[in-house]
Amino acid sequence: MTAEQAARQDSAEYVPVVIVGAGPVGVTAALLLARRGVRTVVLERHLDVYPLPRAVATDDEARRILQAAGIADEFAAIARPARGLRLLDAHHRVIAEFRRSPHGHHGFPQTSMFDQPELERLLREALARRPECELRGGVEVTAVEQRADRPVRVTYRDDEGEHLLLADAVLGCDGAGSLTRDAIGAQWEDLRFEESWTVIDVTTKAAVRCWEGVDQVCDPERPATFMRVGEDRYRWEFRLREGEELDEGLLRELVAPWVDISGQDFHVIRQAQYTFRARVADRWRRGRVFLLGDAAHLTPPFVGQGLCAGMRDAHNLTWKLARVLQQGADDRLLDSYERERKPHSRHLIRLAVATGWAMTGGQDRAAALRRTAVGAICRVPGVTGMAGRDLGRPLSAGPLVRRGRLGGTYCPQPRMTVEGGQVRLDDLLGDSFAVLTAVPLPPTPRALAETLGARVVDVRETGDDGGLVEWLRAGRADAVLLRPDRVVMDVLPRGGSGFTGAAAWAPLLCTTRRFAEVPVPEPLLRSPAR
Repeated sequence: MTAEQAARQDSAEYVPVVIVGAGPVGVTAALLLARRGVRTVVLERHLDVYPLPRAVATDDEARRILQAAGIADEFAAIARPARGLRLLDAHHRVIAEFRRSPHGHHGFPQTSMFDQPELERLLREALARRPECELRGGVEVTAVEQRADRPVRVTYRDDEGEHLLLADAVLGCDGAGSLTRDAIGAQWEDLRFEESWTVIDVTTKAAVRCWEGVDQVCDPERPATFMRVGEDRYRWEFRLREGEELDEGLLRELVAPWVDISGQDFHVIRQAQYTFRARVADRWRRGRVFLLGDAAHLTPPFVGQGLCAGMRDAHNLTWKLARVLQQGADDRLLDSYERERKPHSRHLIRLAVATGWAMTGGQDRAAALRRTAVGAICRVPGVTGMAGRDLGRPLSAGPLVRRGRLGGTYCPQPRMTVEGGQVRLDDLLGDSFAVLTAVPLPPTPRALAETLGARVVDVRETGDDGGLVEWLRAGRADAVLLRPDRVVMDVLPRGGSGFTGAAAWAPLLCTTRRFAEVPVPEPLLRSPAR
């Protein structure tokens, strides 16, 4: 029985996908699904955008995802590129500097500062323009139930009473205290980092000493983080001592290395106590219920990847879910979501924890030795340059990622010269699969590309100054097959006649009928055992 049939039987409302939580991750997921024609209802307990700032940094990959969601230019208007990260000692002397490029691999500045409420307003405005999306605010989700071979049941309450939705899938984007996580029986895996910090957001016209990047003060007595967020917006984060209260005198003392606030225009927008934790849910899926963002993983903020990780979740899952719901792809395709995203998230969390330890040095006798070692390592030629590269890493090999130099990596996104001007590569490729080739495409990969609905682009004619040609050459490839999230799924090696891993991915992505029509060699038709 389909979810739609069950809804009629139970006098319930049918929705293809229900999203619990209208934060940036939930709304981005809805927009990405809408671009593929999937209807969603987003349930949110707040009536409006939460007005106080939380996330303030994003990377170029997350900006590329916002491009896919349709708000690249709008976000550019509120974002401020940052120069990178500095580690400072207790006397604010520079230990190391990690520069971030204004022109990252994904076509945007590697680090950008922004105000989260402004981003959320942009996302909600985009959501309101999509007829496939409906936001229901001021509601409380009370239950998410997944029964065997039955649609997912979502119960929520508003001023008019209790309501039941039946859905083909549910995305739990409901944060660290996720009801959805409890509903699928997931437990936290503790990655052993927990500290209480105070976060202070201010506006001021005073002269603030900053370098247009992020400062991490590596002082076990008073670790701190400082960054400029906007024209007159700044954020400080301090670890307070046990029993310590943040009064005006202590605030003046804490910010003194950056600004003198006595008699100055200095307004605290928000001061809040946070416990920074490092955790990963032991499972991200049960049936058609999925966890995304803080519902699935929690990271300390020291490398600015909390929001970015959730955006990656949405980008990874939504195209797969749309293909299953709309094009009859194998349900096993959805297994790859957790398999790909969990190791990547764990990697970034451990990087954030390592940065946190570099800042605090710990409280044991070896703290001074660790801080000395950090300084020594960072003075090795090339180390800071390597650390300044993309914070992510290639996805692990699997059915949707073939091994090799390019497999599992993200395709770069240059600007392309087309008739009428320049466009970003992703805007040229569209929302589905794509093939980038530097040779006339042989018959077998061309047939597979057509079956996937992939756009074929000859990079010799793209007008990007040869960047994509060089990227393929460096990867020893004549062509690559890109997934909708722009990960390299498969490679046509130099002189090859076909993609190397079609036997693994084709049965997951194509319906049996469509795949059977593709004229491919017999070995490729042998799908993996179920």
